[in-house]
Amino acid sequence: MASTTQSQPIKIPLQKQQEMSDKGKQPSYLGSVLGNRCPRCREGKIFVSSNPYAFGKIMKMNESCPVCGQPTEIEPGFYYGTAYVSYALTVAFTVATFIAWWVLIGFSLKDGDYRLLYWGITNAILMVVLQPVFMRLSRSIWLSWFVKYDKDWKQKEIDRSTLERIIPEQMNNW
Repeated sequence: MASTTQSQPIKIPLQKQQEMSDKGKQPSYLGSVLGNRCPRCREGKIFVSSNPYAFGKIMKMNESCPVCGQPTEIEPGFYYGTAYVSYALTVAFTVATFIAWWVLIGFSLKDGDYRLLYWGITNAILMVVLQPVFMRLSRSIWLSWFVKYDKDWKQKEIDRSTLERIIPEQMNNW
């Protein structure tokens, strides 16, 4: 006689399921940078407004991450270096649009063919429209280079004594 066995589903308590799902889930670097998230916890938003076109709040940043408390202003004048990142982003964008235009539409240097001029005008308009996005993205990238991801951020508090580069009297003094 052949006996049939039915497989019973294994029941895992809900808390254990949550712990198991949290272990394998680590926020990606690229996702946190593109989403303007805190580099330490990769959860909190570093800008006050999510909308890069909210005039008056375009570059307004939270003083610290609302989730983990990581300060966003590491030292006076910290974000001056973002000019280099923003420059690199805009050059990469310009090269990408040039290649896309060349592949899709083409160029010619013959008289009466203004496709190169049209690309230049289109690129200039796109650069002006996307400038708030590039500025925010460059700040997010710059901050992520100096503040590293800490997978155990929930267990560790930020030690204020190690933040030697923050001088409260000089903050926002430029």
